[in-house]
This record gives sequence, structure tokens and C-alpha cells, in this order.
Amino acid sequence: MPSPLSADRSAAQPPGRGTVDALISQARRLRGEVDAVRQETRDDTADPRDRWERALCDLALHQLRDLGEHLAQLRDGPPPVPAVPGSATEAPAEPGGARRGSLLSRVGSAEWNLLTDEAGWSAEFYQILGHDPAGPALTLDELPSLALDEDRPRLTAMITDCLVDARLIDGEFRIVRPDGTVRTVHMMGEPVVDTDGGTASMWAVLRDVSELRRSQSAVRETRDVLQHHRRLAQTERRLAAELKEAVLPSWQGTLRLPRRGRPALDLAASHLPASAGAPVGGDWYDAQELSDGELLLGVGGLAGHGPGAASGMAMLLGALRGLAMAGTAPGRLLTGLNRLLHATTEPALGSAVCCRYRPATRTLVWARAGHPAPLLFRDGTARTLDAPEGVPLGATPGADYGQAEETLDVGDLLVLHTGTLVPGHDLTAAVDRLLALAPRFGAAHSARDCVRTLVEEFTASGRADDACVLVARVTT
Repeated sequence: MPSPLSADRSAAQPPGRGTVDALISQARRLRGEVDAVRQETRDDTADPRDRWERALCDLALHQLRDLGEHLAQLRDGPPPVPAVPGSATEAPAEPGGARRGSLLSRVGSAEWNLLTDEAGWSAEFYQILGHDPAGPALTLDELPSLALDEDRPRLTAMITDCLVDARLIDGEFRIVRPDGTVRTVHMMGEPVVDTDGGTASMWAVLRDVSELRRSQSAVRETRDVLQHHRRLAQTERRLAAELKEAVLPSWQGTLRLPRRGRPALDLAASHLPASAGAPVGGDWYDAQELSDGELLLGVGGLAGHGPGAASGMAMLLGALRGLAMAGTAPGRLLTGLNRLLHATTEPALGSAVCCRYRPATRTLVWARAGHPAPLLFRDGTARTLDAPEGVPLGATPGADYGQAEETLDVGDLLVLHTGTLVPGHDLTAAVDRLLALAPRFGAAHSARDCVRTLVEEFTASGRADDACVLVARVTT
């Protein structure tokens, strides 16, 4: 039974790889087809329509390249970059009735005649810049005035390089519209050279890439946050694991009684960690030799994961050992732990089963708080010990816990476990699987062999929570 306080967690499933691979293949095919169309257009033509078609192909190639990269990121998953979901909603209408979802509404063309100092802008060019189509088009000298102060030198340099050195224009800058809004635009253009080799005019296409850049910025920010959270989770997991390792008994094998005779119990235990990357939980086991010669045996769990659960577990184990050393009976011991958890600054819920074993009479006195009962294996058969139910620790401050006694025989095997030992099963099914191991336990030579059997049987990849098991075999 999972600890009464643990919750199921479902892992987010990645997108279907086959579907994404198919989309990547389609994007590559489209890039090839668009590039073939681009090759069919003449680079040296002065026809504005040919230049427009070539520019549109260049822009489409830019978009398809970005699409292919984003799909690859979606397929590969984070890190380095988490996937960005697309939107199927219709884009809002721009002034004049055009929709931003349309490529033509976001791409405008312009040409500046250097011989006549005339300029001509398409309606889309006006729209992107937020200017009134009835107004005059700005000259090349006036165009940089639209850019933000910090981007103005870049735009001026692009225009100068195009006119003086016949370089292609391909760059981005931010503009300020008359209404005060800032947009990011991508401009591509070329000089038009006359028969004498001089620059007669310059043409350009302008594309509003504000939304695209916002999406890319969101991707970068999301990636940074995700990586930060992952580093934090790794640190917390390491701290919790180190704290748990320091608190839990490190022994595996026989726990010897005070310096005389054979040990009364052959003891072995194991902590089964959750799968790699899963947070460390608050499950614990304990076995202590007490001052009166009796033995304390216990297994339990604390709700939650990470350093908080590990530190709470350390506090609980410290109180458990202190009360046991003072001679507190199991029922009253759980009453004390319950009050302690309920009184903490951040109240927590837990479960536990606590036992005191008297070697002289082979008597086991035990109690439980919201936890699976011990299992007794004897002569190849197995059963669950009967005892009063007890509410989980921390659930209510005034809870009392009854206790039960069981007389054990030499060769008896006692199994204490957390409910998460058998992954993927409810308590009833988990106990049934454990009880079915009776023949194998009957043939085992030691408690350590039994623990090894449990670990081999129930170690599973993808274990969502860690688990603990303690095996005690009566030897005398």
C-alpha cells in the first residue's frame, strides 16, 4: 500500500515521434520545392514582379528553416530547448482588413530610385510601419528615423553598404510606429545596377517578425527556467539522498545482541530507491538494540519528497529511538510520534509500524499507524499479523494506538515493508504477491537471502517512489 499520504504522479508524455518526424520530412520537402522555384527566378532581372517572387521564396525558405529547427526541438525534447506549442486560432485583423496570419499581410515591398529621388511603397509596407498609405513614402535618408535609437546605426550601415558596396541587405531592426508601439522587422534587399555599373535604385522587402521573435524569446526564457529547475531538482535530490543515507542504519546482515551467545534475530534490510531523476521520498526502516536487551524494529514513511521529507524523516527517527530507549511501548510510542508530527511548524502525515521484540520469551509486541501490518512466514506458509488499526501519524492530535502480541518460533521470518515495495499494485495485491514468496523464503538460508529475493523480485525500472523492507529471522 503506498503510504496513506502518497499521491500518484503521472509523467507528461512527449509528442508522438513518428508524427513529428513526418512533419520534419514534409518541411524538408517543401524547402527543396521552394528552393527549386527560387532557382527558376532570374537574379539579374529588373522586373519588380520577379524580384518580389524571389524575395518571397527567400522569406519562405527562412520560415521553413525555422520550422524545421522547431520541429526538431519538439522531437528531441528538452534540454536544450523545450517544445513551443503552436496556435490554431485565427490571427486578429490588421488595419485595412488584412490578417496577420497571411504571409502577404506581413511582407511589404519598396523601391527607391536614386536618379529621381522617388520612393514607392506597397500597401503592406505602409501597414507594417504603421503609416498612412495616403502619405508620402520616406526617402532612404529619412528611413532610419523610424528605427529605435540603438538600432538606427545598424539600419544606416545596411543602406550605406548596399548603395556604396552593392551588398545585399539582410538584417533586422526595431521600429517605432506613430502610435508608439515597437515592432521588430526583417528587411531584405538589393541594389539595382545600371548599364554603367552604377547603383540606380534599391529595392527591399520588409517582414514583421515581432511575433516570431517573441516566441523565440519565450523559448529561450522557458529553456533557462527549465534548466534552472532541473539543476535545483538535482541538488535537492542529492541533499535528500545524502541525508537519508546518513540517518538510515547502514548495516545489512546480522545485528548481534549484547556480547553473549548467538544472536536472537538474523536481520537484514534494504532501501529501494525510486528511478533515476525521481525525487527522494520519506520512507525509512530502523532496528536498534535497546538498553533492556529488547530490540526495536520499525518501518514507515513520511509524506512528500525531497529535502523536506528527508529532514522530517530524520526528526521522526530521532524521536522514535529516544522514546524506544526510554522503554516506551509501541502503542504509546506511536502516540508520541503522532503528537510530534501534528505539532511541527509544517504539519506532515506519516505512517509506521513499530515492534519491540523480547528475546527471552520470543514475544513480539507491535502497533501500527496507517501502515501495512507485518507478515509472518512459518514452515512454508505465510499470513498477515492481526492488530488494531491506527490512523496515520499527524492526522489528529488525540489519536491513541492499540497494540498486539505475537509469540514467535525459531525459524519464523518476519517481513516489515512500506506499501510501495511492490510497484503498480494496491495493498491487497501487493500483500498477496509477498505472501506467495513463502516457499522461496522457506528455502532461504538467511535474512539477507530473503532481502535479496525481494529486491530481485520487485526492483522495477520507472519506480515512482522509493521503498524500504526489513526482514527478521528468529534464530534462538
